[in-house]
Amino acid sequence: MLTSQLLNPESIVVVGGSADTGKPGGNVIKNLLAQGYTGKIYVVNPKSAEIQGIRCYPDVDALPDVELAILAIPAAACVEAVEILARKKHTRGFIIFSAGFQEESEAGARLEKQIAHTINETGGSLIGPNCIGMMNTHYTGIFTGAIPPLSPQGVDFITGSGATAVFLVQAALRIGLPFASIYSVGNSAQVGVEDVLEHLDETYVHGQSAPVKMLYIEHIRHPQKLLRHALSLNRKGARITAVKAGSSQAGSRAASSHTGALATPDVAVDALFRKAGIIRCYGRTELALTAGLLLQPLPKGRNMAIVTHAGGPAVMLTDVLSAGGLQVPQIEGPKAKALLEKLYHGSSVANPIDYLATGTAEQLGHILDACEHDFTNIDAVAVIYGNAGLTEVESTCNVLLRHMLTAQKTIYAILPSAHNAVTELPEFVKNNRIIFSDEVLFGRTLVNVLSQQYRISDEKQDEYILPDTERAKISEIITTAPDGYLPPDKVQGLLDAAGIMRARERIAATSAAAVQAAKELGYPVVMKVVGPVHKSDVGGVTLNVRSDSGVQEEFARMMQIDGATAVLLQPQLSGTQLFVGAKREPNFGHLVVCGLGGIFVEVLKDVSSALAPCSVSEALHMIRSLRGYKIIQGVRGQEPVNEAAFAEAIVRVSQLCCAAPGIAELDLNPLLAANNQVVAVDARIKITTHDENSAFTD
Repeated sequence: MLTSQLLNPESIVVVGGSADTGKPGGNVIKNLLAQGYTGKIYVVNPKSAEIQGIRCYPDVDALPDVELAILAIPAAACVEAVEILARKKHTRGFIIFSAGFQEESEAGARLEKQIAHTINETGGSLIGPNCIGMMNTHYTGIFTGAIPPLSPQGVDFITGSGATAVFLVQAALRIGLPFASIYSVGNSAQVGVEDVLEHLDETYVHGQSAPVKMLYIEHIRHPQKLLRHALSLNRKGARITAVKAGSSQAGSRAASSHTGALATPDVAVDALFRKAGIIRCYGRTELALTAGLLLQPLPKGRNMAIVTHAGGPAVMLTDVLSAGGLQVPQIEGPKAKALLEKLYHGSSVANPIDYLATGTAEQLGHILDACEHDFTNIDAVAVIYGNAGLTEVESTCNVLLRHMLTAQKTIYAILPSAHNAVTELPEFVKNNRIIFSDEVLFGRTLVNVLSQQYRISDEKQDEYILPDTERAKISEIITTAPDGYLPPDKVQGLLDAAGIMRARERIAATSAAAVQAAKELGYPVVMKVVGPVHKSDVGGVTLNVRSDSGVQEEFARMMQIDGATAVLLQPQLSGTQLFVGAKREPNFGHLVVCGLGGIFVEVLKDVSSALAPCSVSEALHMIRSLRGYKIIQGVRGQEPVNEAAFAEAIVRVSQLCCAAPGIAELDLNPLLAANNQVVAVDARIKITTHDENSAFTD
């Protein structure tokens, strides 16, 4: 909960205020005054009577009641100051710039915890410590420079890194990206990224609130909370883009299953963002460009016109868009010829539309009019306009801006000649138009945005539950099982309880029992050793056994394998090999993965992922995202896989995991798709019921 005193305070005290604007306590006062804060400002500094025209108090005890406190004093002094402000001065908003807390030492962590405890007890809100502050349209409680334009229709930016905020704002100023608010949460002693997003969700009014949310996250502390509020914001009409840093850290722990090796923490982040409808970025520039694109109406289709007077950039943009699945369709016919007659000799309207380096502002206007009204196969326009020093810039920029403000089709301005248009570009910014300087970065960002417009499902959580999943039976098996890999009979019980179709099988502890099992199942059979986890690695799988003597021979051989306790027999089946697995990722819940079996998993690692629970639509999206999807569709006479049956297996695995949080790893590899069915042939399930991370956290 963010208090009104933090968000819109009527009075602010800067504790540790300074006349030196090179210090945090000095520059924040300068920012508050320069940006027109209308409330009362107090300063605490025992060494001065007045700072920047504001009366100073010797200590916080001498202050009147004050709503928001900004602390720029040593960490050790913050504890007492917060205690007095919270309990005596009724302060309910706190921003602590100071470092020296949990990021530095255990002693600092204790100080931070004590401060958070006091603020929690008194019903306040805390941003920081170890942050650059926050600002919104009411005040600029931030100690850095380069204050961006603030508008309710700008971007809300939440960041765990103050330096990233500074650098990103500077990049945003260059492209004209406006902000509604910036929250630098620092150590997140009380308020973290997820908490701010919760507030933005609960107060969101479409058409009035900032339509785009931008996140920089180093640690996702509450994945389910992030998911819930991101989904809610998307459903209300907002859009979210984020950088999750730290993806290369040692998170791919040693695992004993295919799923465990493939389902890394960063894959879980990808799955979380997909489910939440968050567009993932990997750097500051990409993040700012993505937010800029999201502030503008997105094309209704995938057909782009590229307008340029420079051939090379247009070719590069065409390559990027085409590789990303967008179209740069040919423009032809009588209306194209009519446009060409208005341009200089040597121009081209085929798309890209090249009106030459000597092209005029009037000609650009004709082109944009034609794209808007005449060319029905065009959904949006990218204009690459630089300046080679041959023509003046102002009239062309004015024409471009006028069309950007009035056209129904989105027009993107790519203006690389900042030096030659230094006086014209601010007009775009002033009119809330985003400008791009590099056509390739623009193209890649647009492709990413359009490809990541994930479906925000309206399905309720209980609609994911399959009615024939025997949750009580699943719970009984899990709670009575020891940690480790389950024996085959328990695995079979879980699959049956979850409604997952599996191959018939028998377990034999003697040679005679193995022969009898083979006769019951019908020859040919598959024999697998029971005991070792990786059966193939130890020679524990034999296919196509066709006789009693063959069963006896293989039984004897397999029982000599180290760790063997029995032999499992199944009928020999054939079909397309598939794979479904799941892994419990700490705090995130279960990550479900699917793919083609065999080499596609082990070598090519061609898998798709989603967080449980998975809906049928999510499962179908996973299947159709595979690089090997054409094999699933059927190639060269091969029978296609029943996608609905494959999707059902994925959904049922996700439900099994939701019903059994103690499942640490699960592999169905392979499943065989044949005769319009998808059947689990081999399965292993690892249980870790005593893991403190066996359930979601929120």
